[in-house]
Amino acid sequence: MTTARADGFRMPAEWAPHRAVWMAFPYLADEWRGRLEAAQVEHAALARAIAEHGGEEVELLVRDAEVRARAASLLGEHPRIHLHEVAYGDGWTRDTAPIGLVHADGRRAAARFRFNFWGEKFQMPGDETVGDAMLARWGVPAYRDGRVLEGGSLDVDGEGTLLTTEQCLFSPMRNPELDRAATEAWLREAFGVSKVLFLRRGLENDHTDGHVDTLVRFVRPGVVVAMEARAADDPHRAAMAELLADLSTMHDAAGRPLEVVRLPSPGLLLDHEGEILPASYCNFYIANDAVLVPTYGVPSDDEAVAILAGCFPGRRVLGLSSEALITGGGSFHCMTQQEPAAPAGGPR
Repeated sequence: MTTARADGFRMPAEWAPHRAVWMAFPYLADEWRGRLEAAQVEHAALARAIAEHGGEEVELLVRDAEVRARAASLLGEHPRIHLHEVAYGDGWTRDTAPIGLVHADGRRAAARFRFNFWGEKFQMPGDETVGDAMLARWGVPAYRDGRVLEGGSLDVDGEGTLLTTEQCLFSPMRNPELDRAATEAWLREAFGVSKVLFLRRGLENDHTDGHVDTLVRFVRPGVVVAMEARAADDPHRAAMAELLADLSTMHDAAGRPLEVVRLPSPGLLLDHEGEILPASYCNFYIANDAVLVPTYGVPSDDEAVAILAGCFPGRRVLGLSSEALITGGGSFHCMTQQEPAAPAGGPR
């Protein structure tokens, strides 16, 4: 069988042009542990901020007429927000949507993997099939792959380097038949990259088994952002120290040592039931004209947004509340998946 890499396709970096962002409006009360209405308000604020400041279309899935009405009541009217009634489990489109690919000649395609509810942990019917509904609306050819992969488990620089974690990719509930060499070969072919960098593990109480989009993100080729603990009681202190140590030894596909920009950690955050939250400033979304950064109502919010503003001089960097969304286990990046735009002058 042919692969994306063999056919000249690659996954572009998130800062490359988008046609749209795909989101799904939260509606499952059990997923939000008593904070569904607040999570919906924050989700709608994110969608509206992307539409108003991000410079791209917002394609928002709604489960049914009741969910549509709730979303519309929070969003109001906006010419760049489009609602689609589709069956889905809940709002985590980073992991359930197709992953966009582009070709140097301007063609677009997508990678479509099997979704097994984050290693068979959270059964939300519809999440295993919603990627096909989105793919039909993208209208591009797909590389279909029966192996398990979630979009939040990887990040790319658009120049041949892919970041991921051992904790997630080698989870026994995902693809236990693949060893390290086979996993690297698979990722290279699926995403058109030449180098795969493995970090070790994720944050405490991360339901995704260490998705890299809460840990380390590319902000431009050769440069990543990662968090450091500032407080003695930070439950993620050990994991973040390991990440920073790993990053200090890594080189990208071009042979450059990775430059690491350090963000503060939000520190110890507990939900209303006393459970540790995997809160992260790395879970930002890069839109065409803006970067949307989750904030948690803690003193380090302003510093994190300011540091990221320095990383994206051509975009408006906005901090928005994710205090309710994080109770579901993720934040802005987890709830968005970009659809790449065709390069100027190229075919759709």
